[in-house]
Amino acid sequence: MARINLLPWREERREERRKRFLLALIGVVVGSVGAVFIADQIISAAIDRQMARNEYIGKQIAVVDERIKQISDLKARRQQLVERMRIIQDLQGNRQISGRIFDQLARSLPDGVYFTQVKMLGRTLSISGAAESNNRVSELMRNLDASDWFDAPSLNEVKAITADQVEQSSTFQLTVRQTQPKSLEDDQ
Repeated sequence: MARINLLPWREERREERRKRFLLALIGVVVGSVGAVFIADQIISAAIDRQMARNEYIGKQIAVVDERIKQISDLKARRQQLVERMRIIQDLQGNRQISGRIFDQLARSLPDGVYFTQVKMLGRTLSISGAAESNNRVSELMRNLDASDWFDAPSLNEVKAITADQVEQSSTFQLTVRQTQPKSLEDDQ
């Protein structure tokens, strides 16, 4: 019988399969490395784009923050100006009232009475003065009560002072509330 050696043929076939396997393995490894490289490039590009967007948004936020600060500064200045305007309007509106108050005080002052001090705190006038007699002080209080510009006179203190045996005078302190006449309230 003839002896046929099949081992080298099998060996060659095994060697060929091994080469094809290694070639396929190298192809898969090269393809995987290529796919990973491409994926890395795509992800890096996406990260760079997002970083650029974040930087742009950060710059825009800084610009908007500066504008907000300017707006709040402008609002504060506006509030100060409005407050100043209100004070000026109040002063302009009350300017004539001060003159009217002094005029009414002079008209209410009877003969033999004079003021030594007049203070105004809010809408209350505190008046100190001297009179020839207590009747003159009473007349002053009646005149103040009859005035449209004053209300509720209240006598705080009356002191009798005798300089000579013949001449007698009194010092007094009273308070009166300043009011608006009805004709002025209707005008406003």
